[in-house]
This record gives sequence, C-alpha cells and structure tokens, in this order.
Amino acid sequence: MSELSAAGQNSVEKAGEARRITLLGLVINIFLTAAKYLAGIFGSSSAMIADATHSLSDLLTDVVVYFGLRAAEKPADSCHPYGHGKIEAVLSAVCGVSLLLAAGGLFFSGGMKIRDVLFTESVMPAPGISALIAAGVSVALKEWLYRYTVAGGRRLGSSALIAKAWDHRSDALSSVGTLAGIGGAFFGGERWRVLDPLAALVVSVFIVMAAMPVLRASLDELIERALPDELEEELRSAILSVAGVRSFHKLKTRRIGRSIAVDVHIQMDGTLSLGEAHDISKRVEEAVWRQFGRDSHVSLHMEPVRPARV
Repeated sequence: MSELSAAGQNSVEKAGEARRITLLGLVINIFLTAAKYLAGIFGSSSAMIADATHSLSDLLTDVVVYFGLRAAEKPADSCHPYGHGKIEAVLSAVCGVSLLLAAGGLFFSGGMKIRDVLFTESVMPAPGISALIAAGVSVALKEWLYRYTVAGGRRLGSSALIAKAWDHRSDALSSVGTLAGIGGAFFGGERWRVLDPLAALVVSVFIVMAAMPVLRASLDELIERALPDELEEELRSAILSVAGVRSFHKLKTRRIGRSIAVDVHIQMDGTLSLGEAHDISKRVEEAVWRQFGRDSHVSLHMEPVRPARV
C-alpha cells in the first residue's frame, strides 16, 4: 500500500500525530538552541554560535509548521472545495527557504572569520570544552530527530513533516561539521583554530544540498505536477480492476497535501443504461479510495464505447 493510502485513513488521528511529532522537535530545538548559544558564547566558538543560529531557524520553522498543520487540517468549504492541503506544500517551501537563508548566514560569518585570520593576522581564541560537548550532543539528538520525523512523515504522507525532517538532518550535518572544526581547533592548537570558522563554511554547502530537494518537492506540488510514475501505475491498476471499465484516457493527477486529486475519462460499454454506468463509476471511485484513501478527490467522466459495426 502506498504512503498516500495510509495517509487517507483516520485523517484526524494522522493530523494529530503529525502535530505531536512537530511539537517534540520544537521542544528539543528550544533546548538545543539555548544550549548552543551558551556553549558558543562561553566556549568562544564562532562555529557553535553559527550552529546555534541554524538551530534557531529550525526552531522558527517548527513553530510555523506546527500551527500550519492545524490550518491544513481544516475541512473543505465553499471557498476551498479541495480542502486546505496545499498549506503543507507552502510550509515545505518555508522550510526550504529558511535552510537557504541559514546556509547563507553560515557561509558569510565563516568567510568573514577566515578573512580576518588570513589578512589581518588576528588571533582567534581557542574554543572551550563546552562547545565541543554541545556539538556532540546536537549531532546525536538531531540525527535521532531526523529519523523519527522522516519516518512519521512517510507513514502519514506529509510533505511538511518530511521537509521538517530534512531541516533536522541539515542541523545534524551542521553539528557534525561544527564538531570536527571545534575538535580540530581545540586539540590542534593555535595554528588549527581556523578550522572552527572553516567548519561553518563547509556546513553551509551541505545545508544548501539538503534544502534543494525540499524546495523542489514543494514547488512540484504548488505548480501541480503529476504524481510519480509508480503512484500513477497503482492508480491505473485500480481503475482497470473494476469490472465494466473497458479503458480510460485523459488521466490527470496532482497532490494536495496528504491526499491526491484524480481527473480521468473512463470508457465503458455504450449499450449500458445510465444507472449501470453510474454504478461502475462508483466502483471506480471506491477502488481509488481503497488504494489512496477516502480523502482523495476523484472526478470521473463517463464515455461510451460503441460496438464495432459488422
């Protein structure tokens, strides 16, 4: 069964679970952001302060996603007949943009520190042990949070949660680079202290690499790109599994948050009565709902297939 299939069942419970996962990430990010800023300030580590700033952006997107998911749960109404699922794609885009902004900030701050070392002969202070410990704790917590969140996002079919998971993974990567840079500066002496801002520079590149797939997926949904080939193949199989359907064409698909929308012309025996044709179309709807969840939007156009003339 596809991820979208699971997403359509017990939608209220699924939405509540998505919020709980986001809330857990928010609480952990509050702790990490505060701990990193304190460790960076008292441990004299520019890499840790940059990492803390990245965690702060992560925390802000947690808040946006948490309240945005509540809005995405709202049922369809007269102004939004397809529901509010697109809000999830907007949230994903917000996460992606925040990652790019965080990467830009890390790159700029790291570059300025390296410039000072190379061209002004300034002496960088040695990072403290508190910064090293904070980086290690951050790597462990954020990698666990990534795995927990991405598993929940895939199970629930939530693009916003999956984007949020990559936000956590980028923070984990940031902390890995920070840990390496602080460790080199801490144990290597004065000549290796430049590794601290250099780590911030390298990490910014990894964050951009994490941001691009998130932005691409959210934009695909916002511009209503068709479902992936494997999901469309599942859809074709579901339609053709219904007795009475001869064939179909003009298939159009798109994703709306955790659900999908399908527009298709189904062809059936032209000698059938209107009632019989309607019964077949209802069975097609049921087949799609069984495969992709009852939140799926199914629009069918019935076409007759006339028997060939002898």
